[in-house]
Amino acid sequence: MKPKVTVYITNHNYGGYLEQAIQSVLNQSMQDFELIIIDDGSTDESLKIISRHETIDNVFVILQENKGLNVTNNIALKQARGKYIMRLDADDFLDKHALELMVSVLEKKPELAIVFPDYYLVDNEGEIITQVRRHNFNKDVTLKDQPAHGACTMIRRKVLLKIGGYDETFNRQDGYDLWLNIINDYSIENVNLPLFYYRQHGKNLTKDEAQLLETRSNIIAKHAKKKSDKNLSVLAIIPVRGSVIDPRSSPLKPLGQKALIDWTIDAALNSSNLKDVLLTTPDKRVFHHVKKKYGHKVLCRKRSIELARINQKLNKTLVDALNFYCDTHPRPDAIMILNIETPFRASIYIDKAIHVMHLYDVDSVIGVRMDTDIFYVHDGSGLRPRIAKNGLRLERDDLYRKAGGMTLVTEKYLLKEKKMVGGRVGHIQLDQRAAFTIQSELDWAIANVIESEHVSV
Repeated sequence: MKPKVTVYITNHNYGGYLEQAIQSVLNQSMQDFELIIIDDGSTDESLKIISRHETIDNVFVILQENKGLNVTNNIALKQARGKYIMRLDADDFLDKHALELMVSVLEKKPELAIVFPDYYLVDNEGEIITQVRRHNFNKDVTLKDQPAHGACTMIRRKVLLKIGGYDETFNRQDGYDLWLNIINDYSIENVNLPLFYYRQHGKNLTKDEAQLLETRSNIIAKHAKKKSDKNLSVLAIIPVRGSVIDPRSSPLKPLGQKALIDWTIDAALNSSNLKDVLLTTPDKRVFHHVKKKYGHKVLCRKRSIELARINQKLNKTLVDALNFYCDTHPRPDAIMILNIETPFRASIYIDKAIHVMHLYDVDSVIGVRMDTDIFYVHDGSGLRPRIAKNGLRLERDDLYRKAGGMTLVTEKYLLKEKKMVGGRVGHIQLDQRAAFTIQSELDWAIANVIESEHVSV
């Protein structure tokens, strides 16, 4: 008789946590499941732990040599017999009622493809740090750009088979790719109960931020291309006041082997999704530098001093540059505004923002960093921490700091609303290096260290 659910645990050298993960499945209130334990070439005590459980009737063991996450996911899918399937990472563990509650939702609503719960963040010892509550996807969510976890998300197996399983060209972020494969054609639902324990420690896959974000960029690019072969026509505008107007502006100051402004221009020219790059500046030295170095590769607009004044809104400059561009070129679908004070923002983030706009049909896209610091507010009698009661972290209260000196806006929205950011706002997350902004002499010193270390690597 086929089980209702297939749970599979993926493990690579997590012997210190594996027993707890296994027991959290075996002790479920709903026992109509099979458990597949897949060891991906562990060299620690994992195999001894696994061997203690492989004689249990509903437990099956697969030993393999380092095949990676998505290959392993597909191996589990091929072996699974359950109506529903769910991955559990070996360093996490389940609430006793996790399977029962998620199965009940899927059984009641056959239109659902996936269901996913809230969760607890726990430390290395399994002690609860906080509870994370996701948005209510049934009532509150219209922009589905915050995916479910890859692990501890229950999936209707026939849907997973229909979409072709997991893309093995990606070795991480399986949940993100799965999410984008499902959200446009199937219904999803979340359970606002914490049903698994997500362990935070130094070995987490998600800790490798730069590679994680690069993989997400590639996944988004894949799905944007799948949505339509027609790319958005995007004009990059680089506004520079220059030291003539603003003494704090240093576009020609060297950073490493090139001027500050060149970092942004080079990133823009390396983008595979920008149609043209346009500089707008009143500074003759900057104008001539760009003309001499880049020639016809960069269009240049002599910006009036009136538009460049510090108290003038940037959208007036953007409209002026756009009108200049459209005298000789077709109107673009969107405008990418790039500030030169963020020199380490690579072209991959420019392309990612364009793909996000295309994929989610948003009016604007900004670069962000999630702020996980503890904030305090003054209530009149002193400072108090800005956190939810009882240690509950609500996803809707997460703070994002604008970063990366980049804003993408549709031409239609810019001209109609006279604003760069608004309407439906999408976002991309940048790594710490890409988000670094030069605003002071100390920042210049740090930027030179970052540049020199990057060169040495």
